[in-house]
Amino acid sequence: MEAEKHYRHELKYSITHTEYVAMRERLRQIMTPDPHTSEDGRYRIRSIYFDNSDDKALREKIDGIEKREKFRIRYYNDDLSFITIEKKMKIGNLCVKYDASLTEEECRKLLNGDVGWMRDHPSELVKEMYAKMNYQRLRPRILVSYVREPYIYVPGNVRITFDSCIRTSLFHREFLTEEVSDISATDTPQDMLLEVKYDAFLPEIIQDLIQVNGIRQQAFSKYGTCRRFG
Repeated sequence: MEAEKHYRHELKYSITHTEYVAMRERLRQIMTPDPHTSEDGRYRIRSIYFDNSDDKALREKIDGIEKREKFRIRYYNDDLSFITIEKKMKIGNLCVKYDASLTEEECRKLLNGDVGWMRDHPSELVKEMYAKMNYQRLRPRILVSYVREPYIYVPGNVRITFDSCIRTSLFHREFLTEEVSDISATDTPQDMLLEVKYDAFLPEIIQDLIQVNGIRQQAFSKYGTCRRFG
């Protein structure tokens, strides 16, 4: 059985580059950069999102369904030695994520439609995805890439990330290649997405530091944004 996890709060805001620069300077006074980043404090994330022929995950997002889930495969900084399959579940602004490791060979098989090996995989999550690829007809739908700059704050288990350069491609078979034929997924490429994640409470000092006049919490979805291209 997969280890039980707890739901966390997840808030999203669209901010301009100017707002990002000012906010980052304030946050750096008390928050710590994620130790898994590169020397510049960032890393690139590349993901394949799954959906069925009826666009179940997309429609639930558009229709504002309170409780929903989606599956994806991702890796970081072009490192194919650490690929994960993930299931993200949301209830309003609360989310929880389950993950399992995949080898590069397993990932290539999955993307090529060879999924029989998943049935007897030691991970319950991989077996669950196999079942849903059969009875829900889940299939790779879109490739999403972006650059993330993460910061952490121990009280409240707070994680704040700035996501930029959000790009997309329908050619999911390029997922494991160094170069991807993708395009910008946002109308204003220099704008950024601010994500705030925390457990039971958001410390007041963090609330004060992320306050920017005019920004509003929004139900932003990278998958939904990128799916407007197909």
